[in-house]
Amino acid sequence: MTEETPGFDEQSQQPDVPSGAPSDDAEPAAAPTPSPEEAAAPAGDTDQNAALVAQLDQARTALGERTADLQRLQAEFQNYRRRVERDRVAVKEIAVANLLTELLPVLDDIGRAREHGELVGGFKSVAESLETTVAKMGLQQFGKEGEPFDPTIHEALMHSYAPDVTETTCVAILQPGYRIGERTIRPARVAVAEPQPGAQTVKPAEESAEAAADQAENKENGGPEEG
Repeated sequence: MTEETPGFDEQSQQPDVPSGAPSDDAEPAAAPTPSPEEAAAPAGDTDQNAALVAQLDQARTALGERTADLQRLQAEFQNYRRRVERDRVAVKEIAVANLLTELLPVLDDIGRAREHGELVGGFKSVAESLETTVAKMGLQQFGKEGEPFDPTIHEALMHSYAPDVTETTCVAILQPGYRIGERTIRPARVAVAEPQPGAQTVKPAEESAEAAADQAENKENGGPEEG
């Protein structure tokens, strides 16, 4: 019989351990010491973030300035457009007023011909067409007998006194006035009359006479005065 070698079975049953693997009894290896570059890495990231934040602030500031410049330019452009439009309208009104002013003597002749009954035939049609055209251009005639005298739109060429007026009144229109919108291009030339001196004192006397006549009539009719 073959003799068994003592301990052979125990050694054959133990697991193979790699030669490079540490044993359980070995001490844990110490952690590697970081290099200076690795230790300085977090500080470098902080500086880079700060630089990015500064650049972002500068970009925001520049954007705000450009936005303000754009808004200012836009406001100036709007003001310019309004000013140009206002000037354009004013120039147009001046041009139309100058043209219509040159036509006023013709309109005066048409008015005199109408008053004398001479506005007939083809001349009447031409005159009415001209009056319609100038009315479309905004020309308005003003000035009527009996209206109060207004020195801003009337020009008094004749003056008199009248007992039947209570204020300075236009009693005759010698030449009508014309306006375009609110702009007067020629005042109405009129004859005016003022209240006759002493007319205010006569009126109360007339009222007293009328009152006395009423009282006499009541007495004749058997009014309360007889009782």
